[in-house]
Amino acid sequence: MIKSWLMALSLLITLLPWQAHALLTIEITGGSEAALPIAVVPFGNEGFAAPEDISEVIRNDLASSGRFAPLPKGDLISSPHDKSEINFKDWRLLRSEGLLVGKVSSVDGETYQVQFQLFDVYKSQQLIGKRYQVPASGLRRLAHQISDLIYQTLTGEVGVFSTRLAFVSVVNTPAGQKRYALQVSDADGANPRSVLQSKQPILSPSWSPDGERLSYVSFENGKAEVFVQEMRSGRRDSVAAFKGLNSAPSWSPDGKKLALTLSKAGNPEIYVLELASGKLSRVTHNSQAIDTEAVWMPNGRELLFTSDRGGRPQIYKVSADGGRASRVTFEGRYNASADISADGRFMTMVHGLNGKYYIAVQDLDSGAVQVLTETGQDESPSFAPNSRNILYATEQNGKGILAAVSVDGRIHQRLGESGSDVREPAWSPIRK
Repeated sequence: MIKSWLMALSLLITLLPWQAHALLTIEITGGSEAALPIAVVPFGNEGFAAPEDISEVIRNDLASSGRFAPLPKGDLISSPHDKSEINFKDWRLLRSEGLLVGKVSSVDGETYQVQFQLFDVYKSQQLIGKRYQVPASGLRRLAHQISDLIYQTLTGEVGVFSTRLAFVSVVNTPAGQKRYALQVSDADGANPRSVLQSKQPILSPSWSPDGERLSYVSFENGKAEVFVQEMRSGRRDSVAAFKGLNSAPSWSPDGKKLALTLSKAGNPEIYVLELASGKLSRVTHNSQAIDTEAVWMPNGRELLFTSDRGGRPQIYKVSADGGRASRVTFEGRYNASADISADGRFMTMVHGLNGKYYIAVQDLDSGAVQVLTETGQDESPSFAPNSRNILYATEQNGKGILAAVSVDGRIHQRLGESGSDVREPAWSPIRK
């Protein structure tokens, strides 16, 4: 994997050829010892069979979070589908703290009625219950939405199972050619689809705050160029194709601007582009340094960026209107590729140590830094929209995979599939 942000700037076309198709699977690799036991009973079915097993999707969602330990199906003592069929005394014997039951029904195979109830087993009380009517095509998304409700009810935190992941892979064509693909999947890796395919590298996908657009860098026209693409229509526009480097797009919190790295004046600097008017404003002015990888603070008034102005890559903060930059990172000789949690409390980054590169998190109030990963081959961190987890790219057996770690470092996940090679991840906002 490319370990240096400076290498990434040197036209970014020395990327190794990848072999992949991008169906991701999630595996918990550590930190789930204190997971909450929960019983997920297979939902009842009436009429036409549902094309999606909603209860299985929910079970997998909860397990993948590392916060829950669904009971094995073979341990379930009965199959209730509503409260009238539940004997809570029996379920307490299994030491399950939560119990989820539900039903799915359809009279035509096109529209489905779904209901679920979540119970506190020890109090014999319903915690939440809802009914829905959705088309067959909406069943999987509904399952993720139910998972979000369960997660929030039991943890007090917002769930992110309904979100999406963007990432870059390479697809081998039947003719033996390699095509880079910008892909989007559900948060559990299901339903992957290509947003763009190209014979040239695609880099730095970034979600708009409403999740309706992606910005990214493409070399399809023979040079680095920044595009903005609408997710629903597929329409896309080139927004930065200046002489030199056009890279590292990052959306402002209001979705009206992009922060960019441009070398149109000869040196890589940070700029802000107003999308509606095309107005371009230069933010940094340092001809002796490389400034890149800007991200917006949640207040929309400040940017964090990577710069070697102090001799080595570190993270700095500057007003989005320009001015004097202040250094943010002081621990370690290499810190780059920052991302900010939605609550503004934490910054994640690539932290270099003894020639290896890890994902770290810094408390922006105290300045305390915690290294979260162990492989030493990690890059491209992206916060989950609930500020709970960090998605990043790493390597396993010489192939690029995606992984995730909780912000406290306790829960580790690996997202990948045999033969896949994926990189450049970006976690979407919460879907409205």
